[in-house]
Amino acid sequence: MALRLYDSLSREVRELQPAQPDGVFRFYNCGPTVYGPAHIGNFRTFIINDVLRRMLELEFGPDRVRHVRNITDVDDRTIGQAKAEGRPLAEITRKWTDLFHADCSALNCLSPNVEPSATAHIREQVDMIDVLMRKGNAYRAADGSVYFRIASFPAYGALSRIRERELKVTNSAFDADHKNELGDFALWKAYKPHEDGDVRWPGPAGASEGRPGWHIECSAMSRKHLGNTIDLHTGGVDLLFPHHENEIAQSECCNGAVLSRHWYHSEHLLVDGKKMSKSLGNLYTLGDLQNLLGPAYNPLSVRYTLLNSHPRKQLNFLLESLRASGAALDRLKHFDEQIRIRRGPRPEDDDPPFRGNWGPFKPAWDSLCDDLNIPEALGHIFTVLKRPIPSFDSEEATVASIAFRQSCSVLGLEFWKFSGPSTSIPSAVAILAQKRWAAKQARDFASADAIRRELSAAGWSMLDRKDGYSLEPLRK
Repeated sequence: MALRLYDSLSREVRELQPAQPDGVFRFYNCGPTVYGPAHIGNFRTFIINDVLRRMLELEFGPDRVRHVRNITDVDDRTIGQAKAEGRPLAEITRKWTDLFHADCSALNCLSPNVEPSATAHIREQVDMIDVLMRKGNAYRAADGSVYFRIASFPAYGALSRIRERELKVTNSAFDADHKNELGDFALWKAYKPHEDGDVRWPGPAGASEGRPGWHIECSAMSRKHLGNTIDLHTGGVDLLFPHHENEIAQSECCNGAVLSRHWYHSEHLLVDGKKMSKSLGNLYTLGDLQNLLGPAYNPLSVRYTLLNSHPRKQLNFLLESLRASGAALDRLKHFDEQIRIRRGPRPEDDDPPFRGNWGPFKPAWDSLCDDLNIPEALGHIFTVLKRPIPSFDSEEATVASIAFRQSCSVLGLEFWKFSGPSTSIPSAVAILAQKRWAAKQARDFASADAIRRELSAAGWSMLDRKDGYSLEPLRK
C-alpha cells in the first residue's frame, strides 16, 4: 500500500512520492528555537515527523530519503534570552541545542540527515533577499530593514486560507514609518543596539547591518540542502500561518518554483484539557516529567502517549496516561519475549532482516500508510497480541516476531534497545520450556512438573500466562 498523507494545501489525502529523477525523497521539518527547553507539545510534532521519516525510509530505502530539520538560533527570543542571562548568543543556543538533542535521543527520535542552523546560513539568506529586492518582491525600509511585499505574490494565503480582511485584523505589528503595507513581513531587521546587543551581520545590498527575519531562515536552509522544490514540508499547526505562508511567498518568488509538493501539519497538544501555559502550570518538559515521576519516569512511555491520537487531532495529555502507556509497553515486551521463544532458539543478535512480509501485522502498516492513522495501527497490533502464542506454528512465529519488531520500530517503540542488556536464553532452556508447555497443553502434568524442575535446576523460572509463558533467570 502506497504512503498517503493529508496535504494542508490541497486539503486532500495524497500519495507521497519523490519527484526528482534521482528518486530521493526530500523532506524538511521546522526544528526548535533554542532559547530554552523544548516542551512535550513541541515533541509531539517532532515524534510524528520521526514516524514519517521511518515510514519513508522503509518505503523508499534509507539512502533515498533526505531529511532536513533546522535549528533556529537567532531570533527575538534567542537574543532576548542571551540578554537576560548576560551571555553570548552562541553560548545560550549551544546549551539548549545540546539539551534538545539529549531529549530527542531519550525519545528515540532519529537524527536528521542534515541539521543546519540559521547563524551558519546568513550568506544564503542575504543572497535570497538580494534576489527578492532585484525582482521587486522586497523593498528597503527607512531604517535599513528589508520587507517582503505580499502584494507581489497573488497566491499569498492559499495555504492558510487567510483573507485580506483577516490579515489586516491579525497583523498588529504595522509600523507606518517602515512598512509599505500592513501585511508585509520582515526579511531583514536593521540593527538596534538596545535590542540586539552584539548580534549583527552585513546586510543585503543597500540595507543596514542587522539580522535575518525568522521566515527567511527556513527558506534559505531548505533551498541550500534540498533544492528549490521539496517533496514534503511539515510542522505544527501553529506554524501554518504566518511562518509557512511566508516561506512559500519568499521561496517561490525567489526561486521561480513551487516550494513544496506536499504540506503536513500536526495538531496542538492540550494538557488536562487546556492549552499549555506556564501561568497554568501545565507546560511540561521532559525534565519536568522526570522530576515529577522520579524512578517511574520512562521517556518511551512519553513517546507512546504522544502517539496515542491521530496527528491531525488535538491530544489531551494527562500524567495518568503515562501509566497506561507503561502498561501497554509491558504488553508489547511480553509478546515479543513469547513469540521469540515460540519461533525457536536463535541468538539474540541474529534476527533475519525484514523482507516486507508483515504477516498478521499488515493491517497496522496499512493504517499507517492511510494518512498516518497511528491509533488505528496500534489497535491492530494489540489485536494480534490477543492471539494465544501456542496457536502460532514455528513458521508463523518467525514471520510474526520479525514483523512485530518492525511494526514497533516504525513507531519508534523499540523497547528492546532501552531495557538494558538482555538475558540470552540458552537453546537447551528454550527447548525445555517448549516441551513443558506442550506437556501442559496435553494435560500431562507429571511431565510438565518434571521439566519445570529441570528448568529450575538450570537456573530458570517458567511463569505460565493465559497467552503463553515467560522465562526469567532465578535470583541468586
